[in-house]
Amino acid sequence: MTYQLYYWDGIQGRGEFVRLALEEAGADYRDVARENGGVEKMMAFLEGRGGHMIPFAPPFLTDGSDVISHVANILHYLGPKLNLVPADETSHFFAHGLQLTITDFITEIHDTHHPLGTDDYYEDQKREAKIRAGRFLKSRLPKFLEYFESILAHNPTGPAHAIGGRLSYVDLSLFQVLEGLRYAFPNALKRHEPSYPNLLKLHAMVKERPNIRAYLSSRRRLAFNESGIFRHYPELDQDT
Repeated sequence: MTYQLYYWDGIQGRGEFVRLALEEAGADYRDVARENGGVEKMMAFLEGRGGHMIPFAPPFLTDGSDVISHVANILHYLGPKLNLVPADETSHFFAHGLQLTITDFITEIHDTHHPLGTDDYYEDQKREAKIRAGRFLKSRLPKFLEYFESILAHNPTGPAHAIGGRLSYVDLSLFQVLEGLRYAFPNALKRHEPSYPNLLKLHAMVKERPNIRAYLSSRRRLAFNESGIFRHYPELDQDT
């Protein structure tokens, strides 16, 4: 059965975390909103015309009659099916918890450029964004990176992966977070990265996975831009 992924066209956004898992696994999937009439089909779902299982917002995934929303929930669903999580239930819950922590991290990254909310443009909250970004780079960024570095360091099977002895969807998501941070805060990341050697090795490993390498060089991989989660505004990439 072909998976159908629904997410906004034109940005990587939260949908990219799901795409990376599908691409790594070589799964058969459709990126519906990028097809002719796909946005209309997605909006029909969100308006309740697809049945009672109405997602609040993209991304969401359909697998036959199943409708799964939210990145962490989608990856929790796909992980066992795509062989991207260890088989035992304890690992399933641990991986899900790590992905939920990544969700928190992504929210804080997004809020550096929209600290007052998404109803206003960045240009309408630049002063507040500069304050928020400064605090994020000083305290919250290292707090999250230190946590994930510690997760790798304490993995009983070795520091190459976040959980277990082989690639999981958590590894793919950590790769995407570092890619996005390098785009949004290149100067800050250059200073921070040497403190997190395990994360850097994980990032390099994921980038060279054959399916991921092929995806990154394909037209399916959209470029980062100033409409997504990770946005590069030089005035926010401050010294810390």
